[in-house]
Amino acid sequence: MFHRRLSYAKTIGNLVNQGQNSQAIALFRLVRENGFEVTEFLLSAILRACGRVSALKQGKQLHCMAIKHGFNHDTILMTSLLDLYCKCNEIKDARKVFDEMPQRDVIANNCMISGLCWSRLTLEAIGLFNNMSKRDVGSWNSLISGLAQNSEGRAGLALFEEMRVEGAEVDVLTMVSVVSICADLAALRNGREVHCLVMKYGFELYLPVGNAVVDMYAKCGCMENAWLCFRSMPMKNVVSWTALIAGYGKQGQGVEALKAFDAMEIGGVWPNSITFLGALYACSHAGLVQEGWRIFNMMVSKYSIAPTMEHYTCMVDLLARSGCFNEAYSFIKRMPIKPDPKLLTAFLSSCYSYKKLELGKIVGKKLIESEPEEAGAYMLLSNFYGIVGDLASVAKVRRLMLDRGIRKEKASTWIEINKTVHSFQSGDRSHPLSEDMYSYLQHLFRKLKINGYVPNTSMVMQNVDEQTKEVIVLGHSEKLAIAFGLISTPPGTRILIVKNLRMCTDCHVVTGLISKIEGREIVARDSSRFHHFKDGLCSCGNHW
Repeated sequence: MFHRRLSYAKTIGNLVNQGQNSQAIALFRLVRENGFEVTEFLLSAILRACGRVSALKQGKQLHCMAIKHGFNHDTILMTSLLDLYCKCNEIKDARKVFDEMPQRDVIANNCMISGLCWSRLTLEAIGLFNNMSKRDVGSWNSLISGLAQNSEGRAGLALFEEMRVEGAEVDVLTMVSVVSICADLAALRNGREVHCLVMKYGFELYLPVGNAVVDMYAKCGCMENAWLCFRSMPMKNVVSWTALIAGYGKQGQGVEALKAFDAMEIGGVWPNSITFLGALYACSHAGLVQEGWRIFNMMVSKYSIAPTMEHYTCMVDLLARSGCFNEAYSFIKRMPIKPDPKLLTAFLSSCYSYKKLELGKIVGKKLIESEPEEAGAYMLLSNFYGIVGDLASVAKVRRLMLDRGIRKEKASTWIEINKTVHSFQSGDRSHPLSEDMYSYLQHLFRKLKINGYVPNTSMVMQNVDEQTKEVIVLGHSEKLAIAFGLISTPPGTRILIVKNLRMCTDCHVVTGLISKIEGREIVARDSSRFHHFKDGLCSCGNHW
């Protein structure tokens, strides 16, 4: 009996270590039914398995079992229980277990930091980190990655600087987290410095780090650097190729994205669902209809990958962007799943661009019905009615927003100058150089108006006169970021801005004009794609 118990315990431990968590839980249930006694080791292993598959109910039963057998003083077992509650987002239970532990080692502290960050309690996580008497590389990694997950990437970069000042050890996970933060912020200068550190520490040969570096350069709009890093990687997997393909797609370089896709296939790397999504997105933003159908059909027939809503959305967007509205509408009707708001928004956006009034009204109505609390849907529909001159419908949509208490998400744009990220919101006057920025923009607007520019105020929802609407449009966050970049950098310097929402039509027009007047290349990354402005023209062909 004793040997059989040891055999079961060893088998269960092996299953957990191999990631076969469900099988381990099933075997543990069988062991219990046969009356075998549990041990701290066995409970700890099963708790780890439960945490990985979010089996909260079973985990709570194991918690009771641990108390019943007097195992609640075992640090390893209680850390496994703590990890379970954190991964199941039961932060109150996790905190209770943590506080009741008679001894807390570095691993338990690191686990609690991660759990607090998963629950968006970053201030508590920072407090716990600061009070730790002993830290290891996992402590720093837990907080840096946790801050990044909560859109506090700048704080994560500051913590990384502190980590280096203290001379703390860094590892592969550190570099992946920090490079990924630079990618999300489009902090190119920081990203280049971190890339240098990657090479200094000898981490460039690690696949996850190489993938993160390729992704970072792609998200910073530097596809040449992304390609060079990709080419120099000694080993590549599907994540590597997907980062490259998606990067080309975001830049509007559809042909290059498809060349990379075909090269990946020739190289024997099988694309996954996300790879196909990147390839379809690239086709959508480059107007490659036939290639898009080829990729979509290949995904289904050759690789037996069932399309998700994101894949269907890319196909509808591709067809509608290319003016194939009947084909797009027919495709929607044939879909085996009901279209979601993102798909309808993509379709309505093309109706807006092509001024398809009747079809836009039908889609717009469905969009509002399916997403009654999403401000972006109302704004897009309002702008659609505005561009076709249906002012009564504009007023109706705006009234509906007010009645339902729907508020538009605040636009925010940031720019990195000399390793410092400066963030702006619409109408922002908090920056020390605000007067200079507004003075520049006012002078520019006067110059543009003389040459025929008319501000597009159709998206201004406030009930104010036209002059006030122009002032509001003048203070849009992307214009402020560009103005700050122009007055803070030498002539000819490339400017990169990042916006959390879709770039508005007026800012798109003005940015193109600025690129011509100032002789600057301006790159704007919005929620949809990259826009490369040069000599008055944009890489998106004025459709995004």
